[in-house]
Amino acid sequence: MGASYELVLRGGTLLDPAQGLYAPRDVAFANGRVAALAESLAGVQAAETVDVAGLLVTPGLIDLHVHVFEGVSHYGIPPDPTCLAHGVTTAVDAGSAGADTFGGFRKYVIEASATRLLAHLNISSMGMLSATIGELDELKWADVGRALQTVERHRDVILGIKVRLTRGQVVGEGVGLAPLYRAREAADAAGLPIMVHPQDAYCPSLDEILAVMKAGDILTHTFHGRQHGILDEAGKVRPAVREARERGVIFDVGHGAGSFSWRVCEAALAQSFPPETISSDLHIYNVNGPVFDLATTVSKFLHLGMELDEALRKVTAVPAQVINMADEVGTLKVGACGDAAVFALEEGAFPLTDCQGETRIGHRRLVPRLVVRGGRIYRGPEAPVLHYHH
Repeated sequence: MGASYELVLRGGTLLDPAQGLYAPRDVAFANGRVAALAESLAGVQAAETVDVAGLLVTPGLIDLHVHVFEGVSHYGIPPDPTCLAHGVTTAVDAGSAGADTFGGFRKYVIEASATRLLAHLNISSMGMLSATIGELDELKWADVGRALQTVERHRDVILGIKVRLTRGQVVGEGVGLAPLYRAREAADAAGLPIMVHPQDAYCPSLDEILAVMKAGDILTHTFHGRQHGILDEAGKVRPAVREARERGVIFDVGHGAGSFSWRVCEAALAQSFPPETISSDLHIYNVNGPVFDLATTVSKFLHLGMELDEALRKVTAVPAQVINMADEVGTLKVGACGDAAVFALEEGAFPLTDCQGETRIGHRRLVPRLVVRGGRIYRGPEAPVLHYHH
């Protein structure tokens, strides 16, 4: 008689870039963690065994950019039906909450959700509340001292400081990059990175924004099609962009409702400038399209020619390093958190649309079939149902 496990996923193909594994493996879970990996775990005792033959087993996906402050931020959506049910076991809220609202975000969302949630604190103390009043409509909202107090109270879940620089919507005329400098000041004092939303800022080009960014900082919305992009007027990747990557700035997708252009992304990939991390920027204005979920965003990169294991690396192993949890999440090695996703890699003709309304027809897509969180199958709202035998 073998060891006793709570759950065994049997017969699937494990794709775990952190371990360099893309091969048939059975995966067993016990006490909320990965307990065993083997070519076959036939005959072991388990409370539940699921046949996932013909399916892809991956570590639970990590989405570095979502907005899940439902009911408070105008962007907010509930995390479990939109992230966890779609294979994202760990998600990072990108600045929905600021110093005035973070306590509530923690109590009512982070601690109440089955999805593992972390966050970037908005430099604006109000956070992203209103569709009509920008969070930095007045610079006094960018309160460094209050941000620091909030970081100290919530260091276990705050990863960095978020700032959006889009003119009009976010900052009043004449302040230039002052919000960026305040985010930098707060992050440096806290020993944390910044995450920057750069497009349509009050400065000549992206170069001025990147000049403020350091190793470990995240530039999100890398492939948007608006001003302050990574390409110059000739369509070439800007030298300052390559220099920033060389010194350790992380370039993240952050698809969103307005921040992913097929044209920009293709041009960058053709010049050997892929993203480090693939994230969705999932929120109320794109969850019903064009984003839908992180798996669909990954499928867009498959359409652009990225290899499956490389695309999966950018939503597992790499973001796990970015959030300083490399041995805990983003991998299914023995001892890691028992977070896994089971996908069908479907073949066919699937419309994939960018933020300019341009649709391409993809021929492969990842579709979630089962989600495991903390060693147990997630059966909450909108969870996929795999028809299987015990």
